[in-house]
Amino acid sequence: MAIGQFGPALGEVLKRKGKTRAEAGRVAHVDPTMIGKIVNGSRKPTQEVMRSAVTHYDDAQLYMAAAGEVTGGAFAPWLNNVDLHRAAVLMKSVEELKEVLHASGTAPITKTNEQITESERQQIKRLLMETLEAITALMHLAAVLCREYSFSWFGSWKEHRADLKAKKYMK
Repeated sequence: MAIGQFGPALGEVLKRKGKTRAEAGRVAHVDPTMIGKIVNGSRKPTQEVMRSAVTHYDDAQLYMAAAGEVTGGAFAPWLNNVDLHRAAVLMKSVEELKEVLHASGTAPITKTNEQITESERQQIKRLLMETLEAITALMHLAAVLCREYSFSWFGSWKEHRADLKAKKYMK
């Protein structure tokens, strides 16, 4: 697997929070030079380093980068070339949700895979891709809200999981 986005994300978090690589090394129980290699992309972080860093810094960008690293990219990527002002991210999230709703009106999801034509398959694929776009936008909205208003990313997900369990959506 290619070296992912965790290192650059860690570098951004350290810069934003005014922390040094030496401090990050102490947090992750590794030498600061190892943190430098991870940040510069010449070394892949271990799961232990990622776990220590995300737990300590509780930053959505870092959590998302770690999830992407562990899954080989099967997770919402951190968007580093977009306007991440809270209002802009909210407007983009609403736009993406509208696109999911529009695509859902044409996708024949009541049919099984064996029943659909190639054209219908493409409509379902469009719905899937619009859904992933909306998930990415909503992940960024949650991240921006946590960052802007000092909510814990981990704490928010912990509370959300407790709500899902209380509703018996999961065990």
